[in-house]
Amino acid sequence: MIFRAKSLKSLTANLLPFADAASEGLPMGQLLRLSLFQVAVGMAAVLLLGTLNRVMIVELSVPAMIVAFFIAIPVLSAPFRALLGFRSDTHRSAIGWKRVPYLWFGTLWQFGGLAIMPMGLVLFTGRQALDVPFSAEIGSGLAFLLTGIGMHMTQTAGLALAADRADDETRPRVVALLYVMFLVGMLLSSIIIGTLLRDFSELRLIQVVQGAAVMTIVLNLLALWKQEKVNPMSREARAAPRPLFRDAWADFMSGGDAGRLLAVVFLGTLAFNMQDILLEPFGGEILGLSVSATTLLTAIWAIGALCAFGCAARWLARARDPHRLAGRGILVGLAGFSAVVFAPPLGAPAVFFAGAFGIGFGGGLFAVSTLNAAMTMPARGAARRGLALGAWGAAQATAAGLAIFLGGALRDAVGSLAMSGRLGEALTSPTTGYSFVYHLEILLLFITLVALGPLVRTRGIRKPAGPIGLADFPT
Repeated sequence: MIFRAKSLKSLTANLLPFADAASEGLPMGQLLRLSLFQVAVGMAAVLLLGTLNRVMIVELSVPAMIVAFFIAIPVLSAPFRALLGFRSDTHRSAIGWKRVPYLWFGTLWQFGGLAIMPMGLVLFTGRQALDVPFSAEIGSGLAFLLTGIGMHMTQTAGLALAADRADDETRPRVVALLYVMFLVGMLLSSIIIGTLLRDFSELRLIQVVQGAAVMTIVLNLLALWKQEKVNPMSREARAAPRPLFRDAWADFMSGGDAGRLLAVVFLGTLAFNMQDILLEPFGGEILGLSVSATTLLTAIWAIGALCAFGCAARWLARARDPHRLAGRGILVGLAGFSAVVFAPPLGAPAVFFAGAFGIGFGGGLFAVSTLNAAMTMPARGAARRGLALGAWGAAQATAAGLAIFLGGALRDAVGSLAMSGRLGEALTSPTTGYSFVYHLEILLLFITLVALGPLVRTRGIRKPAGPIGLADFPT
């Protein structure tokens, strides 16, 4: 009977996702409730990067350059994630809370941005009673800035809190669950918001975006309720001088090749993400794929990333070096981009879809592996988990935002030169702009591989504390 009970427990843990992520310090019920802040962040990401992007350009006729500027605003606050993480590490309060205050104020920033956002956007219609110059641009820009700051603050503090409460063995699986909840939040939000805005009107836009603001408050209140223990601090402890950020940053950078790892994260993210806004247009314009066929690309990319996560979990459990696995992800990415480049001359859409899968797999494996390396990197002195988490997130988010901008700008610039005949008759093709970006990404992947090499040589093979998860994943 005892044998059957143990077998059933083992079978349940193997079949149910994240069934073994709970621990004595973080039971499953509290873990699932804490993960709701990732759903709120995913919902805001869908609004900022997807729904409102389309609404502003198509329904509100906002110039694409202004829309691109608005979308880039939240990225401008990404480098401050390291400072936010450090501040949550060293926060002083009478009841001893460190993460919850930052979760709460991040929630307020995110709520405020979403609450005023539709009003700023509606001003672009020009039908307001009082015409104030640049009111639409200022109001919308402020809304995007507030929402972006709130997202970064909430996510940095929330992930740090989850990592604090989990033990060494379950921490990777805990943060894996949090990352999956972020994807679930994006998926559900895109379906719900897309359905609600199917019959677009200005009133419906206000209702949907402000409804998302209310849901942000509700989800994050449920997430942070009773998640951090009250640990009163003495008056002397609160009055003691705080560690300086520059000292903590120096400790972090001296804690085992941190600077090189952040450079690798930045370069690799830049290389993998420049194609984010190009794959679907490339498939439609160059390969002549239908809208439904190009829509599948995102799903194929996501499947590749999830497969990479599963493989990384297995390989890292066998004490594989995370830096070597990151290099393996880069090699898979090289094969994926090469497949995309060769698809048009071969006239093979199947090769193109295989390339999209390879890019997703390689990017996912690279992200998981470098994140695991950052998790286990030794830190000294004032450098703590929040700072390390924020630094990784800052490098990743900043590179992702820059990559999206560069991908679109370079494709347009090179494509325009090619179609005008300035690059020669052989390159007078709409494929040239896309191909230039893909070849640049291949070059960046080789540079990333070179930068990664010394980490593989110096760190060697280490056994992780537990199965890998997307620990403290920023966005």
